[in-house]
Order: sequence, then C-alpha cells, then structure tokens
Amino acid sequence: MAKFYSFEVHTPHRLFYSGSVEGIILTLTDGEIGVFADHSFFTAPVVTGSLKIKDSRGLWQTAFISSGILEVKSHKTVLMVEAAEWPHEIDRGRALAAKQRAENALETGMFKFETLSAREELKRAESRLKVSEQQDKAT
Repeated sequence: MAKFYSFEVHTPHRLFYSGSVEGIILTLTDGEIGVFADHSFFTAPVVTGSLKIKDSRGLWQTAFISSGILEVKSHKTVLMVEAAEWPHEIDRGRALAAKQRAENALETGMFKFETLSAREELKRAESRLKVSEQQDKAT
C-alpha cells in the first residue's frame, strides 16, 4: 500500500501546489532525485527544469519549475522556487521568443555576466517548452 506525505510548492507570487503525494521527482544541482514517504531529511538547491508529482490518486503530473530550494522535513516537504507553471499555463509564443533572445545574447555577449545570464534564460525557456510539449503529446 502506498504511503503519502504533505507536499507544497511556493513561488513569491502564489502557493502553486499543496496536497498529499506519493512522491516527487526533480533535479538538484548534483542530479535527479525522487522523494517518497520516509525519505531522509535534507535541504538542497534545485535547478530549473521539470517537477513530476505522483498525487494521491497515483497519477503523475508534470510542471515547469525554476531554480529554488527543496526542504524535506518530518512533517512535510516544501519546494520554494522563483516560478512554477502547469503545462496549460505556459505561453509557448513567449517561451519561444525568450529562447530566441537568449540564443542571440549568447552569440553577441562579450562579458561573462552576459553569457551566464543568457544561459540561464535559455535553460528556462527550453524547460518551459519541454514541459509544454509533454502536455501536447499527452492530449
């Protein structure tokens, strides 16, 4: 029988998700991790990419998340990120435009801070598009 735990995703602008989950999968700075009930406690940085949530019905949901912090505690797991979006919330046109701007900035950037910023923007745009495309394939 599946075990569940309380999970929340917070952004500066809203409570993105709150509920009982069987598990989550996301990427930390040192690789992908799955967190299920009774996981050891830790706090770690999260990188921009996708968040997979196995909800209390046993269904997997995928969302886009930006960088942030994951905290696994005894009473709940909390993910705090700069941004989070469900696939249907992603504006593909805006994401494609952001990707193009980032690629242009990488081509023309002369300073390290310009290229570092452009790489992060490119990663964010590509991750949003990937999550959006996964939704398109599922429907």
